[in-house]
Amino acid sequence: MNHGLKDRVAVVGMGCTKFGDRYEASKEDLILEAVKECLEDANLALEDIDAYWFGTFNSEISGVGLSQYLKTENKPVTRIENYCCTGSDAFRNACFAVASGVYDVVMAIGMEKLKDSGFSGLNWWIPDGDKTEPEIAAPSVFSVLAPAYAKKYGLGFDELREVLVKISEKNHYNGSLNPKAMFQKAMTPEQIKKSPMAAAPYLTVMDCSGVSDGCACAIIMRTDAALKHRQDPMYVKGVNSVAASGYCKLNIDYDFTSIIETANCAEQLYRQVGIKDPIKELSLAEVHDCFTITELVLYEDLGFSKRGQGWKDLLEGKFSIGGKLPVNIDGGLKSFGHPIGASGIRMIYESWLQFHGKAGKRQLDDPRLGLAHNLGGMPYMGITAITIVGKDLG
Repeated sequence: MNHGLKDRVAVVGMGCTKFGDRYEASKEDLILEAVKECLEDANLALEDIDAYWFGTFNSEISGVGLSQYLKTENKPVTRIENYCCTGSDAFRNACFAVASGVYDVVMAIGMEKLKDSGFSGLNWWIPDGDKTEPEIAAPSVFSVLAPAYAKKYGLGFDELREVLVKISEKNHYNGSLNPKAMFQKAMTPEQIKKSPMAAAPYLTVMDCSGVSDGCACAIIMRTDAALKHRQDPMYVKGVNSVAASGYCKLNIDYDFTSIIETANCAEQLYRQVGIKDPIKELSLAEVHDCFTITELVLYEDLGFSKRGQGWKDLLEGKFSIGGKLPVNIDGGLKSFGHPIGASGIRMIYESWLQFHGKAGKRQLDDPRLGLAHNLGGMPYMGITAITIVGKDLG
């Protein structure tokens, strides 16, 4: 039984680098850039941190990848890897460490340096395979969601393509308002439609998230200590993660219109937090838009839309700035970029900015509750992590 974490811990500072083609910055540079902002935001020194949870998929292989750069002076550093949920899992485990009472002040940090690595995303493998399965790129893996969704809900090719273009257009517009985003240029539907094909016939390059470098971090305390430290901490309402059992991969009744782990993870977390109607209770949501079709499916898995209605809600403006629930208001993976280890914490960072009135041109009016959703692996065999944070205690 998961008894939840509601309001037991709080965030007292966060930092995030600019994401993008950071060829001018080393891994050390990225870490120091994010940590400097985080410590200054929290009004703390590095010596105040008791322990670290370091999320990185492929850029480092141990906690030494962080300690050597920060000179942590014999502090524990736990390296976390969990596909694209790596950053979220670093945050989740850091929260548990504080809630347990073992540590007073901890840092969760996620970093990835992809642009110099030769990898464009997950370098996954099939551990139990017989080496006869073909190697399939991520756009192809996720593209199977599109024809399945169209068939189940009666959308024609052109109709669904317009929906996916709209998601890309929305997230590029949001990214144009974000000075830390990888892509800061709004795109027209015509430009998106004319972009090169990545996974025919639905996904073009403009339907795919940006491959980037970046780092993000958060400092976490118990809530009572956080309130003594600053008047406006961000309260952790809940963290949850679900790993696939292999059911969807092995069963013929899976129809590729849902990422079941996400739906189950959300249901469990909403129950822990006490959320009954996420579309009304959440102020903003960051979802794992690795591809535009993924974002569409997630609207429904996260309970933002009824099954088969997500595309209609999108076209009505429900998920745009000014809509009922702005989704990926910082540009999402599509425009902010996707350095794997950093993305989960970057998503939480948006709520931090919004709650403190620091989101600039994309600032919402009085946001109170934010959701960050990560997805790793494949739609039929992967990991889901969800974090919910709030401006208010209680």
